[in-house]
Amino acid sequence: TATHGAFGAIAFGIGTTQVRDVLATQTMAMESLKVRKIEVNGKLRPGVYAKDVTLHIIRMLGAKGGIGYAYEYSGTTFEHFSMEERMTVCNMAIEGGARCGYVNPDETTFEFLKNRPYSPTGEEWEQSIEEWKSFATDPDAEFDDIIRIDAEDIEPTVTWGISPDHGISIGESIPDPAAADADEKAVIEEALAYMKLPAGTPIKGIPIDVAFIGSCTNGRLSDFREAAKLLKGHKVADGVKAIAVPGSQITAIQCEKEGIAKIFQDAGFEWRAAGCSMCLAMNPDKLVGDQICASSSNRNFKGRQGSPIGRTILMSPIMVAAAAVEGHIADARETFNVTDNSAA
Repeated sequence: TATHGAFGAIAFGIGTTQVRDVLATQTMAMESLKVRKIEVNGKLRPGVYAKDVTLHIIRMLGAKGGIGYAYEYSGTTFEHFSMEERMTVCNMAIEGGARCGYVNPDETTFEFLKNRPYSPTGEEWEQSIEEWKSFATDPDAEFDDIIRIDAEDIEPTVTWGISPDHGISIGESIPDPAAADADEKAVIEEALAYMKLPAGTPIKGIPIDVAFIGSCTNGRLSDFREAAKLLKGHKVADGVKAIAVPGSQITAIQCEKEGIAKIFQDAGFEWRAAGCSMCLAMNPDKLVGDQICASSSNRNFKGRQGSPIGRTILMSPIMVAAAAVEGHIADARETFNVTDNSAA
């Protein structure tokens, strides 16, 4: 639901009790949110994508850091992001504890919506644009908090533990509880005990059993286009089960038209029907035992992918593709000789 924040909407999921209230009264009681502006400026390095941006933010602020907040994503990085890249980041505002995340509507938003089914047309379209522009934050608006991040400081990021804020860059090592304070020590020890990962070991090189590209976070056309461009000519490593699942029927159809599905299949991926799949262990798409999965999804909680002892490592689709090819957590920039970003 929070994905819609990419369009400048205030969008968040609600529970069954709140659904009852909405159906009965068309209203819902909630406390006023504080607003945190997260400003990312500059150009991302080659091999760094929107998923890395959101994992970096969550690592920086914590999985509970956004409680009570709405996140406004801004800065030159977001201004140059495509709508699909903005969707990826807004999708995971919830994993950072925020009630919602949004990007102010701009020309990128309007161009994306133009001529789509159910979009207004003619004079109504022009009127709608003026209305949507009015939703944007005023230039002199005050925020409860402002976070500024240099895009060049963001590296390909992966998780090592059991919460989305357990993130490190691909060049870092798994945290050592012996080097942490008392509160962090217990958290790290619990995570490492579940993940069965050795403290202080580089995350790069950790073997995987399953690779999953898909979900509402990274199952879009641009994700599959970029991964296919890099994956072409490569093969999934022996012993790795690789699954590609488009996030929608429209994405699936377009991938098949463009030959993307065939590239994945030729590489050794299973090309599945559109859906949620292994993100939350839908139908038979589940981890078995303590299998470890390189996943482009959004949550790495205990048992999230079906097995009560299954292990999930979150990363971008390109990093998942690299892990599938190498058979272990790898730096996609090295695996595919990435020198630019054509999509994210």
